[in-house]
Amino acid sequence: MMTGTDDSPLVEEGGLKANQHRLTIWHKVSISMNEPENLKPPAKSNFRRYLQWILAPVLTAISGLILYYQGPWYGVATLYATLITTLLVRPGWRWFYIAAVTTPRDTVALFAYIRVLLFIKRQERKNLNIGDIFEANVARQPDKLAIVSESQQWTFRQLNEHSNRVANVFHSHGYKKGDVVGLLLENRAEFVATWLGLSKIGVITPLINTNLRGASLQHSITVGQCTALIYGASFRSAVMDIAKDLPAHVGLYQFNDESNQEVVASEGLSQGLAQQLNGLLETAAKDKVAAGASRADHHDKLVYIYTSGTTGLPKAAVITHSRYFFIAAGIHYTLGFKDQDVFYTPLPLYHTAGGVMSMGQALLFGSTVVIRKKFSASGYFSDCARFQCTVGQYIGEMARYILATPSAPHDRNHQVRMVFGNGLRPQIWPQFVERFGIRKVGEFYGATEGNANIMNNDSTVGAIGFISRILPQIYPISIIKADPHTGEPLRNSQGLCERCEADEPGVFVGKIVRGNPCREFLGYVDQKASSKKVVHDVFSKGDMAFISGDLLVADERGYLYFRDRTGDTFRWKGENVSTSEVEAQLSNLAGYKDVIVYGVSIPNTEGRAGMAAIYDPTREVNVSQLGVELAKSLPNYARPQFLRFLRKIDLTGTFKLRKVEHQQQGFNPEIIDDELFYAQPDGVYAPLTPAVYERIVRNELRF
Repeated sequence: MMTGTDDSPLVEEGGLKANQHRLTIWHKVSISMNEPENLKPPAKSNFRRYLQWILAPVLTAISGLILYYQGPWYGVATLYATLITTLLVRPGWRWFYIAAVTTPRDTVALFAYIRVLLFIKRQERKNLNIGDIFEANVARQPDKLAIVSESQQWTFRQLNEHSNRVANVFHSHGYKKGDVVGLLLENRAEFVATWLGLSKIGVITPLINTNLRGASLQHSITVGQCTALIYGASFRSAVMDIAKDLPAHVGLYQFNDESNQEVVASEGLSQGLAQQLNGLLETAAKDKVAAGASRADHHDKLVYIYTSGTTGLPKAAVITHSRYFFIAAGIHYTLGFKDQDVFYTPLPLYHTAGGVMSMGQALLFGSTVVIRKKFSASGYFSDCARFQCTVGQYIGEMARYILATPSAPHDRNHQVRMVFGNGLRPQIWPQFVERFGIRKVGEFYGATEGNANIMNNDSTVGAIGFISRILPQIYPISIIKADPHTGEPLRNSQGLCERCEADEPGVFVGKIVRGNPCREFLGYVDQKASSKKVVHDVFSKGDMAFISGDLLVADERGYLYFRDRTGDTFRWKGENVSTSEVEAQLSNLAGYKDVIVYGVSIPNTEGRAGMAAIYDPTREVNVSQLGVELAKSLPNYARPQFLRFLRKIDLTGTFKLRKVEHQQQGFNPEIIDDELFYAQPDGVYAPLTPAVYERIVRNELRF
């Protein structure tokens, strides 16, 4: 339980255990909810600056005289004393303390960053792609296990042979460099081998979210400009539902991912809508790619990874070969991964976290990666023990689910020395590492499409990364002042943005440098969508930065902590949910009624759950039917967990629906007169009564 007053920081009741740290992220930070012009902090005194301007020339002159009359040694000593005196005035003695305590952290990060840059530069100079580095690992260790799951154990040789078969099949079918072939497949070794094989002939592979159905799935295929789609037999019904609505030029290839599906998976094949990929692969050459096939260059597009795919309008983020190198190598060197590590990831491989950060360790560094089709909280550490994993991956919800499982012998009977991921809540961080004996936690933050990626390299509880207080120019990321409602940057009289002070929340941005793989912003396939993520004239006229849309705060030492998402997006079940897109879909299902969608906090739950307020004064909407339709049209993470049927609705002066008041009220039936419903585990909505509300607050009902 957390306690605190307006004058004191929030702390845990009962104090801190010996092996715990007071969490800076728990300190109370006030975010004004007024208009942007009222958000500016009070003017600061310029006394130190004026004093420094006076002292600097005076002390420099004195140093010059001593140098002239007393000789170089006295002069150098005086210059050093002058520098120290000037710095003590501004920024002050505190700067020396911060520099002393953060130098070890910054030094480790600096050396890691240099190694990343050298690694990428080597590949760029030789114009190498992902396939080239992977094949070098195959030649070095062909019989080492590359990918392991409950049902598969593939060596580097097997992975390479399957990828060559894929490359040769699609080359023989006329696909070439620059073509786009979508992939809809569950977590299995063939998933990696398929996009890897396509990349060997320069084909780009959109990695489609397997939760998508109907219009969302169709849009993912079309927005990625796919000329073909490879799908697993388990997704045949979803594909056949939209097959006739796809552009005529989109070819369909069905892969039977289980041998017993040869008979049951005939839908689409018998109708001539799809080709059987398994048979084609069996007859294709496996030793090498055909000589006439095209080849991808270092900066060519590799895959598309979809973000915010909540309503049939997913955005395809561009991942080039060079970008893949940077992401995988960046976390490898920053967190100190070893080539002999065995990685465990139950995350979907169509996302950056599992598909690039973890799988990249196998493809680029020759490590073994253990995957799982579906996440199991009780099976997490038992799997790690079974497969002798040394590094585990998580997202925040996973960590909470794992911690909620009953104690078991494998809690500490494993070889995991480190876990890494994003979203581990500071409230459960100490308990998690204590119970499971984890020596290091590598929390990271970043966006698939963005360039502002950071990592916590020293296991500071709650921190998602840091900004160097000594040399912030090395990695140009910043927190700028912004309207917390909209995320719109606040500008000074010169029209430029301003950096936030310590403990002042703001929007996280990363400077864009064209041609630099570490600072480049590749954005989405849709250039219009990409332009919305770029802010101009940030710290000087003409410069650009990627704007994350997230509110972060930095403490005095530069550690960064996540505060909230701005605008119309919130995070639930590890996915970003766009409220405006869900509103549009829900409004259609509710007979085009006014709909407001927002995220609400549930006690002891990571992220924000979706809640929809529907203006329906005469109660025409059939709640049961609405639940059925939502299940068909939205992924489960995008479906509202709570429904509220409004009797009246407020509009702004510009005829916009008010959202803040509803979000502040949450889903408490004691303060809301409107009808409330909540989603049960089977997806059916039931009335939300005060008794049910109390069960939710006590964490007896989980979402």
